[in-house]
Amino acid sequence: MISTELLLKYAATLKNFEKNVCLFRMNDVPRFYYQIEQGEVKVFNNNTDGKEFIHFIFSSNRGIGEAALLGNFNYPASCHTTQNSKIWLLPKNTFKKLLMENQNVHFDISKTMANRLYFKSLISKEISIENPEHKILALLDYLKEKIYSIENPYGYKVELSRQQIADIIGLRVETVIRTVKKLEKHNKVKIKNFKIYR
Repeated sequence: MISTELLLKYAATLKNFEKNVCLFRMNDVPRFYYQIEQGEVKVFNNNTDGKEFIHFIFSSNRGIGEAALLGNFNYPASCHTTQNSKIWLLPKNTFKKLLMENQNVHFDISKTMANRLYFKSLISKEISIENPEHKILALLDYLKEKIYSIENPYGYKVELSRQQIADIIGLRVETVIRTVKKLEKHNKVKIKNFKIYR
């Protein structure tokens, strides 16, 4: 999202994080812009029963927490690494300065936040009214088309686990497993080496 050259120019630091490290917790005051150089993180909440609801899973070249920084509100969710990761940290005030001095970057981040808002609206609708097949396909198609811009049939290799899919769209993992098999029978997805292709 923000080029390495620009991050270095504004004195961002690249830090190594092991798997399962907390970057921030729900209600923390935002202090940094985070951008993943390598690795993966999840943004999530836990309900009162301890069940995890995943809002987003971010991988390389994705920024995290921009909305809280720009909106000046506490984080509405928590963020943990899901694998060993290298992540850029840029202090809040420096991040805002970078945006003010680089309007094209500001526009790109605004566009990214708009896409995330669209995703949340889509998923909210799917969770509330659609059947499991439709929910899973809506998620996979959003990732395939909007995030990775892949057009070929079965060209998108889904890196999410069945559990992660379940946590994102509010299903039980057993339902996801059963539904994915059903989708494969109807040629909606392919499964190779336990990986889903859409």
